[in-house]
Amino acid sequence: ESLSRLFSRCGRVQSVDMCDKPGPGEKKDKLTSKFFDHKTRKGFQVAYVVFRKPAGVQAAKALSQEGPLLISTESHPVKTGISKWIASYEASIVDPKELKAEVDAYMQDYDKKMAEEEAKAAKEEGVPDEEGWVKVTRKGRKPGLPRTEAANLRVLEKEKQKRARKELLNFYAWQHRESKREHIAQLRKKFEEDKQRIALMRAQRKFRPY
Repeated sequence: ESLSRLFSRCGRVQSVDMCDKPGPGEKKDKLTSKFFDHKTRKGFQVAYVVFRKPAGVQAAKALSQEGPLLISTESHPVKTGISKWIASYEASIVDPKELKAEVDAYMQDYDKKMAEEEAKAAKEEGVPDEEGWVKVTRKGRKPGLPRTEAANLRVLEKEKQKRARKELLNFYAWQHRESKREHIAQLRKKFEEDKQRIALMRAQRKFRPY
């Protein structure tokens, strides 16, 4: 507010953006909500003053010859100390009527947007596109109900039981693999013993004509 007032003598100020450090690129659109996603900046290193007309930039450059600009003056003092804290506290108190008006306006815009999307989806439903594909929408499904705290607890308990059963199945699978590995080792051992016994029997076999 103070910077906008100081540079208003050069021309109509469109916006003042305060940043921690200089950077290229266009600034994002400012948030219009007073209650939601609102962050108070405690300090800044760089301020970008945007004028509505290019002539304001030339006039602002000429201000450097007049000397330093004073933000806090007797006619426009900047609040500091206790007065600043009091003003900050008063600004933090939410007006219920103003909040309700903003929420109602947002919900009206949202309902209007959803109605337009539903009308567009209904219009395009069943109509093939250029490649012959037919778009399938979610129309007709029951909307998801918001979960209560008890429902969240039930979901968490089911997930916990599912993880426990999965761990138990993994344990049994590991046990099954170990028993199968031991069985194969025993078969191999028995096979080697049978080979040695057969070789010994062949070596001891003698010719007996009668």
